[in-house]
Amino acid sequence: MSANEEIKKPLPPFSRKEAELKVRLAEDAWNSRSPEKIALAYSANSRWRNRDEFIQGRQQIVAFLQAKWAREHEYRLIKELWAHEGNRIAVRFAYEWHDDNNNWFRAYGNENWQFSRAGLMEYRHASINDLAIGEGERLFRWPLGRRPDDHAGLSELGL
Repeated sequence: MSANEEIKKPLPPFSRKEAELKVRLAEDAWNSRSPEKIALAYSANSRWRNRDEFIQGRQQIVAFLQAKWAREHEYRLIKELWAHEGNRIAVRFAYEWHDDNNNWFRAYGNENWQFSRAGLMEYRHASINDLAIGEGERLFRWPLGRRPDDHAGLSELGL
């Protein structure tokens, strides 16, 4: 770690508690829908595979997220720790959103993350599938923003 390198705690190697915190911090950031804020959790040259897109660096991350939330409205996300070791974390997630025609979807996926010694995400590999749902099938109904602490997670929701 160089003297000017940004630091994003917790730092690897992660304990289970630290990995769970890292996952929750990522969930909270994504639920803020603030691309510039989110990009700061990634290394300057972070590399992503998101579905069929390959993204590198914070500028591309910001552009990707701006485009994402221009088409995915009422976005709400839950992430859950799947596994961790050293500087790597695997998560599963689901998020709900609707398009411009008010068609609702629940996206399911898995992410593999690798972190620098400074705690910034260097690699993010995401596999995601969308399922069309009716408005009445929605499970994520908290006000936009951070998921309340007392809201059920993926396992509790049977997802």
